[in-house]
Amino acid sequence: MPDDVRPLTAAQLAVIDFAKRDLDDARTADLAAMEADALIILVERLRGRLYDVLSVFTPCE
Repeated sequence: MPDDVRPLTAAQLAVIDFAKRDLDDARTADLAAMEADALIILVERLRGRLYDVLSVFTPCE
């Protein structure tokens, strides 16, 4: 393991866990039966979770 890699904090692990749960929910949802508003909310939630997870792995400058 490179010297500059640190283990994830509890908060970072929680961010990743929340994203995994939202993704699992989206995978099990019947997207064809969802109303347009619900689909938009789902996409926005996943977009936000993606941003959160990427921020865990993006170094602060």
